[in-house]
Amino acid sequence: MTVRVLLVDDQPLLRVAFSLVLESQPDMAVAGEAEDGAEAVRMVAEHPVDVVLMDVRMPGMDGIEATRRIVERSPDTRVLILTTFDLDEYAFAGLRAGASGFLLKNARPDELLAAIRCVAAGDAVVAPRITRRLLDTFASQLPADGGGPTRGEAAVSALTARERSVLVQVARGLSNAEIAAELSLAEATVKTHVSRILLKLGLRDRVQAVVFAYENRLVHPA
Repeated sequence: MTVRVLLVDDQPLLRVAFSLVLESQPDMAVAGEAEDGAEAVRMVAEHPVDVVLMDVRMPGMDGIEATRRIVERSPDTRVLILTTFDLDEYAFAGLRAGASGFLLKNARPDELLAAIRCVAAGDAVVAPRITRRLLDTFASQLPADGGGPTRGEAAVSALTARERSVLVQVARGLSNAEIAAELSLAEATVKTHVSRILLKLGLRDRVQAVVFAYENRLVHPA
């Protein structure tokens, strides 16, 4: 199965470099190139792709707003953010906008290819622990705890007590094996709980689960 990738960057040379790497792979194809966010949104709407490799710093519509619109309108399309630093405000904003992960621009070609395959398969590229570091770093941009209802309150109430406990551990950055040890459960049981949590909350992956838990005050920044 060929993974169709849209390249979004305002620098033509970078698009050419990424294109050469992707086209060297038998299971990948460059479905198109866009030089700004607005063009990317339009192209995905006209010709759905599997993965969008999205720069964030672009003139006009930036990669964050483009990610938000693509995720809302094309739920089956995954977005992989390109950023400069691992603790980058843009990476944080990209994950909150619905990206399935982020990758440093100086990543090696094999890392780029592995990340695209991972995202295309439905997994998240960024480890939950790194997501938590991002959320802790930029906690001031999270919704303030004013005591009122949060946007996910109804969804949270649909979780069982066990599922909520598992979600909190996921938000702490623990793996399934670590959660199993923490809660005295079988690892397979934890995996089942995580799948049900994602389904009930309408989330794409564990990274989005961490963001959700922080935004809905199930855990708090360190």
